[in-house]
Amino acid sequence: MANVTDLQAKYSKLAQEYSKLRAQNQVLKKAVVDEQANSASLKEQLKQRDQSLRKQEQEMDSLSFRNQQLAKRVELLQEELATCEAKSKKGKHGLQTQSVFDEDLQKKIEENERLHIQFYEADEQHRKTETELRARLERLEKDAEQHQAVVDGLTTKYVETIERLQSDKARLEQQLRRCQSELNRQVKQSSSVIQEKVPFNDTSEYLVLSENIYLKARDVAGQALGFIQDLVAALLNFHSYTEQRVHIYPLDSSIEPISPLNQKFSQYLHENAAYVRPLEDSFLQLYQSITEDTVTVLETVVKLKNFADNFSSYVHFLQKILPYQLKSLEEECEAPLCTAALTVKNQELQSDSKRVTSVFEKLQNYINLLALPSVQQDAMPQSNTSAVFTQLAACLHSLHDAVKEMSKHYNQKAVIEQELPTVTQKLCTTTECLLGSLCSLTSCTGKPQSVPYREALSNRRILTSSTESREGLTQQVQQSQEKIARLEQEKEHWLLEAQLGKVRLEKENQRITELEAQLAAALGGSPNSQTAAASTLTQGQEEAATELKAAGKEPTLCTSLVLLSDCSVGDEESREQLIKSHYMARVGELTTQLQISDSKAVHFHSECRALAKRLAIAEKSRETLSEEVKLANQNITRLQDELATTKRSYEDQLSMMSDHLCSMNETLSKQREEIDTLKMGSKGNAKKNKGR
Repeated sequence: MANVTDLQAKYSKLAQEYSKLRAQNQVLKKAVVDEQANSASLKEQLKQRDQSLRKQEQEMDSLSFRNQQLAKRVELLQEELATCEAKSKKGKHGLQTQSVFDEDLQKKIEENERLHIQFYEADEQHRKTETELRARLERLEKDAEQHQAVVDGLTTKYVETIERLQSDKARLEQQLRRCQSELNRQVKQSSSVIQEKVPFNDTSEYLVLSENIYLKARDVAGQALGFIQDLVAALLNFHSYTEQRVHIYPLDSSIEPISPLNQKFSQYLHENAAYVRPLEDSFLQLYQSITEDTVTVLETVVKLKNFADNFSSYVHFLQKILPYQLKSLEEECEAPLCTAALTVKNQELQSDSKRVTSVFEKLQNYINLLALPSVQQDAMPQSNTSAVFTQLAACLHSLHDAVKEMSKHYNQKAVIEQELPTVTQKLCTTTECLLGSLCSLTSCTGKPQSVPYREALSNRRILTSSTESREGLTQQVQQSQEKIARLEQEKEHWLLEAQLGKVRLEKENQRITELEAQLAAALGGSPNSQTAAASTLTQGQEEAATELKAAGKEPTLCTSLVLLSDCSVGDEESREQLIKSHYMARVGELTTQLQISDSKAVHFHSECRALAKRLAIAEKSRETLSEEVKLANQNITRLQDELATTKRSYEDQLSMMSDHLCSMNETLSKQREEIDTLKMGSKGNAKKNKGR
């Protein structure tokens, strides 16, 4: 089943990548089509410009022809002028004709100069336009080539990806059919075993397995029931204290009426128990329905549907009060003494409320999926059940994070509200109760602990592979524990025997001392003998206490035992009391050691969990920072490429402009020389005419 799940996950991942690449391919195709259309329009513009260029060339040819005609006309006029100058001696009429010719020549020169200027401007404009269009055409052709290369590469890649996905799909479908056939065979076999053997074979392994499943299901359901009960209590307190706060802030209902929106919000919140209490009741019925007489699987847990329906009702209740909750926070922001910091916290709480409601909606979907097999047979394959439980655990963690953020923001808001001049003691008390309910909600949502599905499978494989070693080690541990227990019993027995021997010895010493005292008294001895006898008794007790202390017992206990045995050694009740006191002291010592060990184990477990969480947070932070560094490096590379491209473009433009300026300077120099030559020629002719 794990293999099928992995294959399905791999297939879904490949399908996502294929859809992503297909979307990118559509975007690139559209870009290529746009570029091709743009290139076609630019080619059309270039064609029009070429036509305009040919037209201007024709005009330039006509102007050149006209210029040649004018030059020939000037030559003819100059010849006529020379003829007129020769004839000017004959009369005044010759001078008038010469002046007319000079004026005509001057007009022709000015017209020629104007035509030269127009020709130059038209030529420069044509060259500039042609250069720009050619550069733009080259750039567009390069872009079109690059886009075409990208499209060809993506097309090849998509074809390969499609072929690979199709082959993977075929292989996965084959494996899926094989797994389904195997599962159907196992289901049939299990059904036949259940129908044929279970009702008559009380000692079969199936009943043992069913009992184990029942115990596990009962344990899990009991833990979930405790979690639901804590959650219900926290939700009831949260909604109730929220209702109280609505009646106090921003307007106190005891002084002035609250807004209609808050009245409606309070009315809805007052009905929270009708939606929250059924969660606990329905899950309690679910817990009670798990008995030894039933097989506990999703298809047989009918009460789960009732819990799912009640959970859906509560989610609808959250969806109903969410708009009022958001509007209520907006009214708090519109209060006269609401500061900017308080407005920010209210906005954060609005976002937290939306997030909590969204997480509850997700939980509703997954709980409905789990309850579906009990209503509709074959509604969900067994392979999807683990995925649903994994997602359910992830949603519970998300709920804990969302409630934790809401609690943090409410704490910060409470600190800011305490600084307001209009805050009352009633509002402070209600806010503290509300914060307490949020803390309880945070605590109960943080209780569920889950292991990822892949990690659980890995642990199961490791456990299965080391079954023999584990059984061998377990057997050795059991043998060692039995041996230790037997040695402890023997140790206690011999310690007790030693104590009894010491008591008997002390009794004999005391009796001997008494006899010696009586003998001394009978013989008329001194009191020193009595003192020696007492010292002998005390020394004997001290030796017994020292030996018991070396054996691991307290001297006070030994002394009490000795004194007790001194009263009546032969008394059975005293002996039983002595043994009972000894074992009670031993049990107290072992209990103290066990409590110390348990406290140390809990402390170390908490430290390990905290370190594991810190390690996970550090890993996530490291991954985030690595992604940021990668993105920053990509941006730097892209900016460097853009800078180099811009620099090359500017250099090309500067070079082109320099060449253009040089050609313009040369043209202007030639035109100035021609104009100066024509002016000098006209001035020389004028001087000759005046001289004549």
